[in-house]
Amino acid sequence: VGGCSGLGPRGLEGGCCGSDLKQYVFGGWAWAWWCISDTQRISLEIMTLQPRCEDVETAEGVALTVTGVAQVKIMTERELLAVACEQFLGKNVQDIKNVVLQTLEGHLRSILGTLTVEQIYQDRDQFAKLVREVAAPDVGRMGIEILSFTIKDVYDKVEYLSSLGKTQTAVVQRDADIGVAEAERDAGIRESECKREMLDIKFMSDTKTADSKRAFEMQKAAFSQEINIKTAEAQLAYELQGAREQQKIRQEEIEIEVVQRKKQIDVEEKEIIRMDKELTATIKRPAEAEAHRMQQIAEGEKVKQVLIAQAEAEKIRKIGEAEASVIEAIGKADAEKMKLKAEAYQQYGDAAKMALVLDALPQIAAKVAAPLAKVDEIVILSGDSNKVTSELSRLLAEIPASVHALTGVDLSKIPLIQKATGAQA
Repeated sequence: VGGCSGLGPRGLEGGCCGSDLKQYVFGGWAWAWWCISDTQRISLEIMTLQPRCEDVETAEGVALTVTGVAQVKIMTERELLAVACEQFLGKNVQDIKNVVLQTLEGHLRSILGTLTVEQIYQDRDQFAKLVREVAAPDVGRMGIEILSFTIKDVYDKVEYLSSLGKTQTAVVQRDADIGVAEAERDAGIRESECKREMLDIKFMSDTKTADSKRAFEMQKAAFSQEINIKTAEAQLAYELQGAREQQKIRQEEIEIEVVQRKKQIDVEEKEIIRMDKELTATIKRPAEAEAHRMQQIAEGEKVKQVLIAQAEAEKIRKIGEAEASVIEAIGKADAEKMKLKAEAYQQYGDAAKMALVLDALPQIAAKVAAPLAKVDEIVILSGDSNKVTSELSRLLAEIPASVHALTGVDLSKIPLIQKATGAQA
């Protein structure tokens, strides 16, 4: 088995002494005796199989046709390689494929009878994995390894799968429509959310822009204020410096003026001294003499006036004492007179006292009515003539009370007045 080129294993069989020792060589070379050693070859290349099962009933009794693709090769482990050589040595590749293909198709048919259409159609990978796992031990005992097995196609002649497809299509279409509606709804919601977020972002952006602009304006105002402050400070410093310079100049001028003034004062003081001496010589001393004379005259006049005032005061005192003596004498005489009158009045009766009061009433009335002499006309306003009469009567009735209050004499005891007041009552 094998070959010198290394494309496959080579088996050397037999020997010159009739030995049955077998030697397996793969991927290499070996010596073989011509006419003594027997050599045979077997391919180790990958073989592609296409198993096909037509009208195989599933567990539900639905006839399906299933096609697949399998990749197999002879294993190179020594024991498995020996098994494969025993099974397939001397056969061509097509014969090996037919044996493995029939084995795979048999297992495929048996597995199809245990599954439903939905399981086969919807989960092909699981179905293929199941076939590979079931068939692998059988083909492995032949020295064959299943490298891969996949389901190529599944179909039927009664359109069962087509009906499932339509149902699934309707479900899918329904789900698709629902999905589209939900997507549109979500898209609308998302669009609204995006618009809201856009408006929020725009508002935030506008707010930030406004804040930035406000901050810029505030910063600009602060800069302007700072510039103005600095400018004002510079201007003030300039003016202060100018004022200081002017002050220094003025101080220098004042110092110059002070010096000039001092010199002028010195000159004026000297002039004053000179004029004072001149005044003393020409005016002051004669004036002092005149003032002394006038002072002596004033002193004499003062003494004269004092003496005159003393004499006048003595005169007034003497006159006052005389007048006081006269007033005292007159007072004593009046007091004696009043005493005598009082004694005489005590001896008078009520009639005499009444006569005295009545004699004094005209004088009292004249004194009371004296201010009325300056009045041209007196008008008493009253719409009733009786009212005027009553007023006059009331005034007459008040006279006795007034006289009694002034003199102590009760005029109401006079019969005439009693008659008048009684008529008034």
